[in-house]
Amino acid sequence: MTLRSTPPVHLAAELSDWYRENARDLPWRRPEFHYRYGAWGTLVSEFMLQQTPVTRVIPRLEAWLDRWPTPARMAQATPAEVVHEWANLGYPRRALWLHRAAIEITERHGGEVPRDVPALLALSGIGDYTARAVAAFSFGDRHPVVDTNTRRVIARAVDGRSQPGPAARRDLLAMSALLPDSDAESAVFNAAIMELGAIVCVSRTPRCERCPIADSCAWVAAGRPDTGDARPRQARYEGSDRQARGAVLKELRSAVADGVPLASVIHDWADAAQRDRAIDSLIADGLAEAIDGMLRLPR
Repeated sequence: MTLRSTPPVHLAAELSDWYRENARDLPWRRPEFHYRYGAWGTLVSEFMLQQTPVTRVIPRLEAWLDRWPTPARMAQATPAEVVHEWANLGYPRRALWLHRAAIEITERHGGEVPRDVPALLALSGIGDYTARAVAAFSFGDRHPVVDTNTRRVIARAVDGRSQPGPAARRDLLAMSALLPDSDAESAVFNAAIMELGAIVCVSRTPRCERCPIADSCAWVAAGRPDTGDARPRQARYEGSDRQARGAVLKELRSAVADGVPLASVIHDWADAAQRDRAIDSLIADGLAEAIDGMLRLPR
């Protein structure tokens, strides 16, 4: 049975008040960041923050926006430059998607990030979360912004479950039901519920003693039961193909412009077949090029 002990209006008000007092001071939340970079800064930060710790994003975001402060400036870059600048953020295909999105924004929208969610969704690499995050956090429009942290808070506080189910379209409906009517307050609440999930209502060891809505949380009221976790689990990074891909890219980023002889790329990797798969997959993803026996970043 689904438990719903917290009236949506109370949940939003309590969390938003808590957020105003306790929000972390992050670059993309500062007024001067929005004044300088506008929606482009929000878009870049959201790309970088996907499955990547905040502490790794902050220095890369600053370097990225110093180099490419507008979509038009980034559209002039080469794929090799953007992959190199992505450095250690992980999931480097995001760098190529962001580069393509910059080109599309420049060509289709005169260099201005669009405000309309369907127009944002039409850009490379942008899904439901990123489109609505840009519309809400940069333009102040009323949209449900749903990430892993949001889904976990709703699962516990509203539905009484220890973990959310697999991501689904219904998550947008669940968040929509909680949003305040005001555009400005809905943006604050979107940020607040994500912040709670990031620093208090964390996955493994939730800090319920610090939670501003613990007294009305359905999961706490039920005794914090373990209701299972049906989400797909990611394979370990250590020894994975992802690790091999990262090692190849690291070598290419530090190589000269012509690249590295194919036979020499991470030549001491323990699993030769995995090394070859990593190289082949990077070429297939457009993250590397094999030319005349050399492997290099894409041009």
